[in-house]
Amino acid sequence: MDNLHTYPSLSEVHQTVDTTNARRPGWRKILSFFGPAYLVSVGYMDPGNWATDLAGGSQFGYKLIWVLLMSNLMALLLQSLSARLGIVRGKDLAQASRETYPRYINLALYVLAEIAIAACDLAEILGMAIGLQLLTGLPLIWGVLITVLDTFLFLYLQRLGIRKMEAFIIALIAVIGISFLIEIILVKPQLSEVATGFIPTIPNDTALYIAIGIIGATVMPHNLYLHSALVQTRKIKRDDAGIKKALKLNFIDSTIALNLAFFVNAAILVLAATAFFKTGRTDVAEIKVAHELLPSFLGTKVAPILFAVALIASGQSSTITGTLAGQIVMEGYLQLRIAPWVRRLMTRLIAIIPAVIVILINGEDNIDSLLVFSQVILSLQLGFAIIPLIHFTSDKQAMGKYAIKPLVIVLASVIAAVLVYLNIRMVVEQAADFFATSDSLFWKTVIILAGLFFLGLLVIATIYPLRKRKQKLLTKEIHAQQGVIESASIPSYNKIAVAIDFSANDAKLIAHAIGQVKNNASFVLIHVVESVSATIYGKESDDLETRKDKEKLDDYVSQLIAKGFAVEGKLGFKNRAKEIVRIVKEAKADMLVIGAHGHTGLKDLIYGETTDAVRHELSIPVLVVNL
Repeated sequence: MDNLHTYPSLSEVHQTVDTTNARRPGWRKILSFFGPAYLVSVGYMDPGNWATDLAGGSQFGYKLIWVLLMSNLMALLLQSLSARLGIVRGKDLAQASRETYPRYINLALYVLAEIAIAACDLAEILGMAIGLQLLTGLPLIWGVLITVLDTFLFLYLQRLGIRKMEAFIIALIAVIGISFLIEIILVKPQLSEVATGFIPTIPNDTALYIAIGIIGATVMPHNLYLHSALVQTRKIKRDDAGIKKALKLNFIDSTIALNLAFFVNAAILVLAATAFFKTGRTDVAEIKVAHELLPSFLGTKVAPILFAVALIASGQSSTITGTLAGQIVMEGYLQLRIAPWVRRLMTRLIAIIPAVIVILINGEDNIDSLLVFSQVILSLQLGFAIIPLIHFTSDKQAMGKYAIKPLVIVLASVIAAVLVYLNIRMVVEQAADFFATSDSLFWKTVIILAGLFFLGLLVIATIYPLRKRKQKLLTKEIHAQQGVIESASIPSYNKIAVAIDFSANDAKLIAHAIGQVKNNASFVLIHVVESVSATIYGKESDDLETRKDKEKLDDYVSQLIAKGFAVEGKLGFKNRAKEIVRIVKEAKADMLVIGAHGHTGLKDLIYGETTDAVRHELSIPVLVVNL
């Protein structure tokens, strides 16, 4: 119970797609698994990808296609690990991190995840605004402000359910795919020349910067959080066959969806390489310039229209999934649930502010450099999502027989090492250039401190789970030599309070409480409601969660009364520890049973908060049950 109440990931749509319905034909059962990977895939073809793909194609021709392919293979492996975590453990990446790392690490990981989501949203805002400008001539600043309105589209889609949202996203992907299929037919690239781009090469430091941007734009950290939650929208059979089937079909889903994303990215790069690089226009690194030059190079006005339409579809689809990722990260790390429209506005405003500032200061020039920079920021966050993901999916204690095999661990670790190395190399080179040209002691100090923080956090994120796992394996209970106790009064309890959280652990807590009974004792079941409404209005709260919690509590009480026990149920609101203490004292209970998860050291700072606070405020015995 010292672990805060864990809500299902994306609780509004959790297990709302039933894959176990025996009445459905076999093909419909299979199709019911498909969908999550398409929501994830739109992050691999968002406007940030366009900027890096255009820059790479126009400046280096086909030479960076291999980076796209490598990024796609990386993405397939990592997304399959993310899906595995959600299917097997029923937790998303943020929830698993919260359970594993101490508070200060979780806070840092949360902040970095939010930065990644804001950087992604920045790319989507700019992409949609540029697309609107290319199609209608609307000034960029107005296009950026109009993107706020898509908040209402997201809320509408969320009300329709996850399958309708998936259908909408797939329709947008179809628009993007068809548009670029036509573009490739129009540009007529030489396939033999395109094939040379699959030979790995990095011509210079500029190519490295763009390559890292491509990796950051392709393997997005927030997508790892997103996929681990989206797979939980499927209700599956929790037996061995059901889990294996879910893992297999989700891998197929990911393979198809990410290959479509690879086609779109490769099409953009090939389009830029064929239309611009081969004709000597190696300076075409901006989306608007590419749009303006397409008619003259391809000889048709259809190409720029398709280009703009695909860009708008790309930005709109990506912004929806970015919002879902933000919800997952906030709820998983902070256990904080806020209204979806508030979360959406927060995410959008955080991204809009830097976009508006840049446009007001620099005008509409160099917007694409801001897009590329946003993708580099995404790349810098990758290690902090990938490293925990590898730890969680390789943990045999948590994953059981579904823990990833040694070969997969090695491959995933190599990917993480390559990404971290490329990021460190890029940061060092950029910092060296700045140090050579700047006399600002302040900014040099900031860069050094930020670099040390970055490296230190990476080391801790890597080592901490290994240390905790080793502790669990090596910990042995050591008994001191005991003397003989000749006499001791055996207590009896008249009223026992039990703090419950409506999880699978409740039965164990209640069983321990019953085990303390020596006579006809009564019980008080306590649950603290943690919804936003309950936090604000307290006992006056009447939201859906409060009503559902009351129904569950009444059901527990009824079950125990049917077994012959005297029981009453009490709901608390707002602060968990304070409410448990208040109810225990008001009920005049002479014992409290509360749950814990056996954490020690730094972890106990976050997971032991409720237990410690309650113990120190009560003078009665507190039985802490390890769960």
